[in-house]
Amino acid sequence: MNLAMLFVSTSGALGRYVDLPVPVTIATRGILAFIILYVYCRIKGISLLVGSSDGFMVILSGVLMCLHWLTYFYALQMSNVAIGMLSLFTYPVITAFLEPLILKSKFHRVHVLLGILVLFGVYFLSPEFDLGNSTTLAIGMGILSALCYALRNIILKSKTASYHGSMLMVYQTGIIGLLLFPALFFIDFRILLGQWEGIVALAVLTTAIGHTLFLLTFKHFSITSISIMSSIQPVFGIIIGAIFLGEIPAMTTLVGGMFILASVVIESVRASR
Repeated sequence: MNLAMLFVSTSGALGRYVDLPVPVTIATRGILAFIILYVYCRIKGISLLVGSSDGFMVILSGVLMCLHWLTYFYALQMSNVAIGMLSLFTYPVITAFLEPLILKSKFHRVHVLLGILVLFGVYFLSPEFDLGNSTTLAIGMGILSALCYALRNIILKSKTASYHGSMLMVYQTGIIGLLLFPALFFIDFRILLGQWEGIVALAVLTTAIGHTLFLLTFKHFSITSISIMSSIQPVFGIIIGAIFLGEIPAMTTLVGGMFILASVVIESVRASR
């Protein structure tokens, strides 16, 4: 799980490093990852068949993953690694609110308090609420990305018991590549080729390895355990951004991040008890 988080955390720095329009970056990332994962599944003999009753949900999860990646990368481009990753990490608390609505489980009043804690965190990330401010827009994109990610995880949680994580990521990346393929007609191939290192790193490290390992952990850990361990991801991402991009987060960003991550840990520990 921690290895998965380390690989997935590279998305922040790589999303800032790749200097391409976001739809082009996501399209090429999805297509390359699809090819790698498809070949891997064929070599390993992993079935790619999806039951007719699961087809719609698998497709829907792929669409949500596409929206998650798009909005997350826009958040990264509008701000920095710290803001992008911390605003995304409102997703565990969003998940806590959505699960009772979608899965008809019991709603806990403590989630309201945790939601307020997250709002405090978001406030410190951007003390001045101004839609003309790129940081405010980035946080909005990050929270929208978190919503899409939470919905996608809830959908796939029930599918990981029946399907291999690599197989699910084949469909996820394939749907993303298919939806965003038209974006490739609006970019000079030479410009795209000039960014090949970052694109390949995103496809291999972040997606093919990181996200596949993350899905595989769904079989072995509860959502509680996953929430606790995944809270290390923004820490990894901020450190990677500081080392490779020289992005040192402001003190207000760190304070906001502490509120957001505290809500994740409190909810996870509460649920485990």
